[in-house]
Amino acid sequence: MATIVKVHLILLLASGLVFATPPEPKFTILFPQDGPVTKGWLVRTWANVKDAPEYPTVWEVRDGILYGGKSPTGKWVGTWLLSEREYGDFILEVDFKFTHGGATGNGGVALRAPLTGRPSYYGMELQITDPRYEFSLYRYGASDQLTGAIYKVIPPIKQVYNPGEWNHYKIDLRGPLLKVWLNNVLIQDANLDTVTQKVIPHEDWKEPVPPLSQRPRRGHIGFQELSELGEQLLYRNARIAVLD
Repeated sequence: MATIVKVHLILLLASGLVFATPPEPKFTILFPQDGPVTKGWLVRTWANVKDAPEYPTVWEVRDGILYGGKSPTGKWVGTWLLSEREYGDFILEVDFKFTHGGATGNGGVALRAPLTGRPSYYGMELQITDPRYEFSLYRYGASDQLTGAIYKVIPPIKQVYNPGEWNHYKIDLRGPLLKVWLNNVLIQDANLDTVTQKVIPHEDWKEPVPPLSQRPRRGHIGFQELSELGEQLLYRNARIAVLD
C-alpha cells in the first residue's frame, strides 16, 4: 500500500497537480519612525488633492501613532496624506480611532486615488466617520456615507464600527475584487467591474463622477483628517503588502 501511495504522489507531482502553499504576504510598515511625515508622502487639501492645503499642515507620528494633520496656526484644515508611490493590488491594514469619541470626527482611507479631484469620486474612499457628525452635515445621508462604506457608492454589509475605541481595517484589493474587514467582520465584498451605478456627488462638486467600474485599477493610498477643531483622527499599525 505504501508503495502505491508513493507512486501516486510522484505522478501528481509530475503532472503539476500538487502545489506548494502560497507564501504569506510580505508587509511593509508605512510609518516606521516618529516625527513629522515627509519622505514618501504628500499633504493635499481634501477639496481637491491636486492642491496643497491653504494653511501649513503637519502629519506626525508620536509613539507609533499617526496623528491626523493639523495646522500650527490653529485654523481648521482638512487634508489627505497621500503616498507618492502608486499601488495596484495590495493588502492594507490599519487601526484607527478618534481622540475624543468622534462626535465631530471625520476621515477615511484612500484607495487607488489619482492626484487630482477627490479620492471618493475618482479613486475610492473607505469612510471613517461618526453618524452624529455625518448626518449633521448631510441631513438625508445614508449608510453609504458611514464607516465601512466605499463613500457614496457601496454601504457596508454590516455596521460594526466601535465609537471611541480602536478599530481595525483590513483591505484586500486584487484587480476588480475588493474585500474589506472591519474588526474581523467582512463588510465589503465587491466586484468593481459590476458596480456601474451613477454616483451623485455633494452639491459643491460640479464635475461628472465616474462609476466604480470605470475608476483606475492603480493609484495612491492615503489617510484623511477632516474632523472639526477639537477632534482628531488617529491611525496606527499601518502596513501594506504589495501583491502585483
